Amino acid sequence: MIKRFAGCIRQYKKDTILTPIYITMEVLMEVLIPLLMASLIDKGINQGNMKVIIQLGIILVLSAGVSLLFGYLAGNTAARAMSGFSANLRHDIFYKIQEFSFRNIDRFQAPSIVTRLTTDINNVQMSFMMIIRIAVRAPIMLILSLIMSFTINAKLAMIFLIVVPILGGGLYLIIKNVHPIFERVFRTYDRLNKAVQENLRGIRVVKSYVREEREKEKFGEISQTIYQDFTKAEKILAFNSPLMQFSIYTCILFISWFGAKLIVKHELTTGQLMSILSYTMQILFSLMMLSMVFVIITISRASAERIKELFEEPIDLKNGENPLYQVDDGGISFEGVSFSYTGDKQKFCLRNVNLSMKSGETIGIIGGTGSSKTSLVQLIPRLYDVTEGSVKIGGVDVRDYDVTTLRNEVAMVLQKNVLFSGTIRENLLWGCESASEYEIIRACKLAQADEFIRSFPEQYDTFIEQDGSNVSGGQKQRLCIARAILKQPKILIMDDSTSAVDTRTDAFIRKALREEIPNTTKIIIAQRISSIMDADMIVVMEGGGINAVGTHEELLRDNVIYQEVYYSQQKGGEENAAE
Repeated sequence: MIKRFAGCIRQYKKDTILTPIYITMEVLMEVLIPLLMASLIDKGINQGNMKVIIQLGIILVLSAGVSLLFGYLAGNTAARAMSGFSANLRHDIFYKIQEFSFRNIDRFQAPSIVTRLTTDINNVQMSFMMIIRIAVRAPIMLILSLIMSFTINAKLAMIFLIVVPILGGGLYLIIKNVHPIFERVFRTYDRLNKAVQENLRGIRVVKSYVREEREKEKFGEISQTIYQDFTKAEKILAFNSPLMQFSIYTCILFISWFGAKLIVKHELTTGQLMSILSYTMQILFSLMMLSMVFVIITISRASAERIKELFEEPIDLKNGENPLYQVDDGGISFEGVSFSYTGDKQKFCLRNVNLSMKSGETIGIIGGTGSSKTSLVQLIPRLYDVTEGSVKIGGVDVRDYDVTTLRNEVAMVLQKNVLFSGTIRENLLWGCESASEYEIIRACKLAQADEFIRSFPEQYDTFIEQDGSNVSGGQKQRLCIARAILKQPKILIMDDSTSAVDTRTDAFIRKALREEIPNTTKIIIAQRISSIMDADMIVVMEGGGINAVGTHEELLRDNVIYQEVYYSQQKGGEENAAE
């Protein structure tokens, strides 16, 4: 894990190396100052020697200035190294996530990934800063101060050997008990982010069902859990301060007591006692800084392990050894396809699917909720890989294509239409970054979107709010269809993507697709039979399998499921007309 995180330092290696060097020089000056003070008192003040006082005073000022300079340099390099490290870490994780398949994302879930990219990285960033600064400063100061104390008076310095192990043991017990709590806290943070995300995305549903109070209760319960865990952790960490204070004052008390006796016996000078007291503070404050480092590392250790999980997540969708970089045509065949989201053969949602679609055909897919219509089409651009069997495009298994090449030739308009913050033009250019104004307008006309776009004051430069909240559901669907058409794919998949438009507009869209992009294989998943009745072939799905395949006339004559759907919709239409 350390090696993986160290790889994120990269171009900031120089700053990362210089920081401990500057810190070491700063500490050397700080450790030298008490020794100079001892000489100033004993050889200058006590003996009334002004020359010594002036000389040592100048050296003290210079030492303090040098210490200040190295401290400033260390602060600058540490800031650059810390910020650069976290930027690289965030960059690497985000790029790794872009390679995730849907199965990888399903495993972690979006709220957990967001927490790892924000809170967890901040914790690791703080830990990195502590490691290159405090974790270097504290041990060096501790060791040098101990050496200087023993050099001045070994008997008096023996007190440290008694107190330091007690303090170290106490800190170990604190950290050991706190770490599991912080691991639990970050898992709870995932639940909190999930609750907030669901609430904000579904705020219209929450308000329409008057569920604000229940959402408040749910948020409060999770927040209370975090509060309780943090309170428990802080109660344990609270022992750190009194333990430290006890150690400091115990040392000062014993050193003052025994130091006074040694002065009376002329075995110790006043200046030496003062310097040992200074070293006492340096030693104990070094231990205090170390305890703070251990606490931060304890917190960030849980975060680092969570980030490590993202790094080590195996990508289950990869190119083969010699991938193909060209898709010849949009012909599709499913051969003995079975699929499970978990990979468990006991939990297949698609079973033994065999289906062939010719390039340029329009294929309609219909079936009840849970019949795995969406699961079937998601296998075509390799959003998921089949568990058994194979999906072929242009006679080639999709797993033999370069993933980017394959997906560039397949455009999907999903059930949940997604628009991003930006102008209408910027959203449309997701389909083709180099598209001309003519191509953009043509795609929108085919999708029946040009008319409503031109009704906006800014037209194609109209700003779309996050998730397209400032356009209607039907407008959002037509923009997404236009974006897919602009891609000029060999295969166009429309997953119930005209459900929010009226039947007249739906008919115009289907007519435009049939006439304007005849060589593109068009797969239309729909609930309305009117949306697919003129398709070259209609697939009826039931229970994760294919119940029947045929034209509208054939299915209406021979298939019971199709007949039931058709006549129920016809009956509903007649009742609506009668009203």
